Amino acid sequence: MTLPYEIFVGLRYLRAKRRTRTISLNTFISITGITLGVAALIGTLGIMTGFKEDMQAKILGATSHVVVQPRGQQTMAGYADLIRQVENVPGVVAATPYIFQQVLLTSKTGVRGVVLRGIDPQKEPEVTDMTKNVKSGSVQDLAAPRPPGPAVPGASAPAKRNPGIIVGHELARRLGVVVGSRINVVSPVGPISALGMTPKIRPFQVAGLFESGMYEYDASLAYISLEEAQRFFGLGKTSTGIEVKVEDVFAADAVAERITEQLGTRYLARDWMLLNSNLFSALRLEKTMMFLLLVLITLVASFNIVGTLTMIVTEKQREIAILKAMGATPQAIMRIFMLNGVVIGLTGTALGIPLGYTFLYLIENYFTFDQTVYFLSSIPVHVKALDVFMVSCSAILISFAATLYPSWQAAKLAPVSALRYE
Repeated sequence: MTLPYEIFVGLRYLRAKRRTRTISLNTFISITGITLGVAALIGTLGIMTGFKEDMQAKILGATSHVVVQPRGQQTMAGYADLIRQVENVPGVVAATPYIFQQVLLTSKTGVRGVVLRGIDPQKEPEVTDMTKNVKSGSVQDLAAPRPPGPAVPGASAPAKRNPGIIVGHELARRLGVVVGSRINVVSPVGPISALGMTPKIRPFQVAGLFESGMYEYDASLAYISLEEAQRFFGLGKTSTGIEVKVEDVFAADAVAERITEQLGTRYLARDWMLLNSNLFSALRLEKTMMFLLLVLITLVASFNIVGTLTMIVTEKQREIAILKAMGATPQAIMRIFMLNGVVIGLTGTALGIPLGYTFLYLIENYFTFDQTVYFLSSIPVHVKALDVFMVSCSAILISFAATLYPSWQAAKLAPVSALRYE
């Protein structure tokens, strides 16, 4: 099988002037520009995708996939029947009630305003990954926390235990407490007396510490059991809402719509992407803008291709005229120089992809952080096949577009003008 002569001529024009197998300097610079552009794009998109998915995993580690709440009311009555209805919805794995309130936590050394969540210690592990984040203690200790110290030999009766509470690692550091310490939960909404509304205060015992990796959660979130929350806030047999876990986290919006249809208009179901839409919209916009900005590197490299091919056309006018005199059509001449740009784009892309992966490997394994400061030990990295495909296509298309003008200039060259003074 014989290849078209355009391929042999085009590849020959990419080599140095002397009859060697080395490429010319201009060709090397053009390929290097494409290579660096592709590597920079893959590296940046891999890091930004890694950060987004790491953030997503941390959010889902502390919150559920779908939250069901009543419309226009603060509490939800009859949540046991509602949970049975929710669990019958296709795509739902498990559901559990929760209570959400804002309180003050006080200790001997500090006071902090936090979000207090009442959860069911038995069913919470089925809905969220909170148990994986608990570094000290256990979720089950919320119902029966361990005593603050060893039993005293000969003691007549064990000391009364306070209900358990699990706080974030950063929150515990600011309050100066550890597992077994006593802290007070203060609710600004309490009983009404002659002096007005008085705060409600109750002591709790730190039953565990959790670390989600997100500063907002670790510094402003605490958990108690659902029964203790109902008793402390005087909610009776009601809850703030229902937490739901679904089979596919990326289909949570569709499951939320089905739950709303199942329960009726009195209740509203929202998925985790909607609850955190501002954060993920910002990350998505940032990734898109970084992609567009870094494409400029490839565009700059494309100017090297234009310059290289323009110089080749100027230098090879005599050869182009001879080819035309021998019967080469303008379309064939254009294909010769278009082939040059495509070869440069393909070579630069082929070299840039492994270079980008190598850069990400080094970043992920050798570039570490102080975890006590940044809440992560290394930069999260994840490269998607679609991102690599988009980067490769953009680099090749830009390289091809850069060949159009020089190829057109070569195609319209008149043989008589080029050979007039030969």
